[in-house]
Amino acid sequence: MFGFMVQLSHSQDNIFTQVYPKLNGEYFQQFLDWYLVQLGEDYAILQIDQAPAHISGAINWPENIIPLLQPPHSPELNPIERLWQYLKKSLKNELFSSLQDLRTRIQQLFEQLTFEQVISISSYNFILEALFYAASY
Repeated sequence: MFGFMVQLSHSQDNIFTQVYPKLNGEYFQQFLDWYLVQLGEDYAILQIDQAPAHISGAINWPENIIPLLQPPHSPELNPIERLWQYLKKSLKNELFSSLQDLRTRIQQLFEQLTFEQVISISSYNFILEALFYAASY
């Protein structure tokens, strides 16, 4: 399962989440195409790991979305990993009769998150410092 959370402004109404059945180039391109429309003329830096779907030559990167690759094998630098860790606590000891039920529950958990919670969970200065340091080499 692959998911993302994008905030387009400081308003709670402008946080978008989506969960895909898997991470592959096709779904990642769908996300980039959607994000491009949301951005309009604005620019964004998108922090990504080096999953094959993210770095494939087949990905058509829009000019106004700038990829920031985190170093290999460093999930601790990825804010979404911290968010998934937080969400997993809510799923502890829950049983689901189908994968779709699990997906529905995860979507509910995403929708319950406030902007403040997302910032609190995923914003750590050392992450950005480490990424910019690594990118300089």
